[in-house]
Amino acid sequence: MSRIGKAIITIPAGITVSEKEGVVTVKGPKGELSQELTEGITIEQNEGQLTVSRPSEAKQHKALHGLYRALIANMITGVNTGFEKKLELVGVGYRASHAGQKLELALGFSHGIVLELPNEVKVDTLTEKGKNPIITLTSHDNQLLGMVAAKIRSFRKPEPYKGKGVKFVGEIVRRKAGKSA
Repeated sequence: MSRIGKAIITIPAGITVSEKEGVVTVKGPKGELSQELTEGITIEQNEGQLTVSRPSEAKQHKALHGLYRALIANMITGVNTGFEKKLELVGVGYRASHAGQKLELALGFSHGIVLELPNEVKVDTLTEKGKNPIITLTSHDNQLLGMVAAKIRSFRKPEPYKGKGVKFVGEIVRRKAGKSA
């Protein structure tokens, strides 16, 4: 059996999990999320605990078993506490500012980049003198948050020579030696 798939999910107080016609819905204080399940994958709820089970030992069912267990666990964590990702802009003149759901980035191009963020994602920018600007993204939906963070990072990925670009806080960029080495 899948080690991840057979792990039991504990449902905290104040969170409701329901399944109807192959769609799992999780409601909590931060919001509501739903995920469609592949045919055959089922969930069982007993006294504040949730288990995900699969119909057979087929390779496809084994793969989906762990996947759906992880997705449901992330949904429960998201509606309960939420998720946060921080991005750091490394480079001279790189700036970030926000107005409502619009994020404005200056990443060394001839023009600024304006990104309209989904309503589920909240953005905050921090610029301190002498430090790199930090973009903080928060949401209850981990999948959407990851996609938005990856989109922002894709505008200017960190390059290996000087390390300039958009990177996650704590990410280690492998550096290369220049011509002289």
